[in-house]
Amino acid sequence: MSLPMPKDDLYPAADDRLIAALDVPNALEALELTNRIGDAVSFYKIGLGMLTGGGLALANELKQEHGKRIFLDMKLFDISATVEAAVRGLAQFDLDFLTVQGDPAVVAAAKQGAAKSDMKILAVTVLTSYDRGDLDDAQYRAGDVAEIVVDRAGRAFDAGADGVISSPHEAAAIRALGNSAGKLIVTPGVRPSGSAVGDQKRIATPASAIGDGADHIVVGRPIWTAQDPRAAAQAIVAELP
Repeated sequence: MSLPMPKDDLYPAADDRLIAALDVPNALEALELTNRIGDAVSFYKIGLGMLTGGGLALANELKQEHGKRIFLDMKLFDISATVEAAVRGLAQFDLDFLTVQGDPAVVAAAKQGAAKSDMKILAVTVLTSYDRGDLDDAQYRAGDVAEIVVDRAGRAFDAGADGVISSPHEAAAIRALGNSAGKLIVTPGVRPSGSAVGDQKRIATPASAIGDGADHIVVGRPIWTAQDPRAAAQAIVAELP
């Protein structure tokens, strides 16, 4: 299943603040996409949608054969013993980031499962496709979305999370938390200037997300739907401060 990775000294080095989301149907299409992108991206996200399409094998191949960093976006949520066991199993793949739901008990269990690895546990706060109406439908507590995100981030940090997933809108407030020192903020919902919004509701540009305190931005559609995904990735990196 391996494909060669092109190299071109005319292109600048990849910036791992950009995480490209491989939100395509299967591992073969994802490998073809990474081949087109080449050295313009060093960090990839593999999500739940590709789990049955060879996602773990893809993660291993990109990591071990091509030297890419890997963010496995599973958003795990279950009882503590199950989460701990699942994370312990995933830790053997030498991944860089793994997401779990931001409930403190889930985060603590995930950290236990990852204890013998370098894999970072990132807690999901509120999905970037959610607004207040969605939270009402899900029977979340009343209040401003940003306040809920920041509160969940603080609780996740207290439980041991290495970082959190939030929209760019909350990055500055999370970075200002007293317990955020040394923690990662990873922001989906990032759209380059002029890009379509898609299914995201709380969005920002790459420059504003990084400027507000995000360590990494996650970009999917604007890269993989582009006629030239490599150029699209490079254009996003060029927007970063």
